[in-house]
Amino acid sequence: MPPTDARTDTGVPPRRPSAPGADDTTLELRLPADFLALFAAAESGPPDADDDLLDSVAAWGPATTPAGTFRLRPVRIERDLATVASWMNDPVVAAFWELAGPESVTADHLRAQLDGDGRSVPCLGVLDGTPMSYFEIYRADLDPLARHYTARPHDTGVHLLIGGGADRGRGLGTVLLRAVADLVLDHRPRCTRVLAEPDIRNTPSVSAFLSAGFRYSAELELPDKRAALMVRDRALRHVL
Repeated sequence: MPPTDARTDTGVPPRRPSAPGADDTTLELRLPADFLALFAAAESGPPDADDDLLDSVAAWGPATTPAGTFRLRPVRIERDLATVASWMNDPVVAAFWELAGPESVTADHLRAQLDGDGRSVPCLGVLDGTPMSYFEIYRADLDPLARHYTARPHDTGVHLLIGGGADRGRGLGTVLLRAVADLVLDHRPRCTRVLAEPDIRNTPSVSAFLSAGFRYSAELELPDKRAALMVRDRALRHVL
């Protein structure tokens, strides 16, 4: 990404006045702080190959929930496309995700994330070994969403859908949202809050976030919807 703080100064301090009797041809130069930081990074060795924008979602491991053992499993198109596309064609899901249609519609949506820079990771939510939900874990501070609220570095966003109708309306959304928010906060130490922006008309979704320890922060006018900005703060995770 381009730097957010573009400066025109060179970082080289002005020449200091010479002491009496000193040779005026002597020039005092200092390396800019940016160069020093680069040298320090080089001396510390190459970056860890496991570093990524979302701290290796695939390695987060399972979470124990009241509904069973839950895990986020990053999507593989060749394995998971048919499942995710079938969920996207459920009328209840399609009303808000707007990805109904042939499998190619869902495939394009998934590939845009999988072929990107890693700022969004599509995952299946697997409960006791059975895929039953779809999540997108994304860097909200690097997303277009950041234009609409006051973002903080490493803000992490969550999108969710429950796949089967039999799994809806019995509190599973709340259980899974709390589990996923905890996974984010446990494995992303630089993240101070987990965000979501459900359509404000989707009252079951907003209610599930509230029950999962998120707070209603603001109403946002986004390009494709009016959204409720839901926030779960690290500082309040054991209170709400």
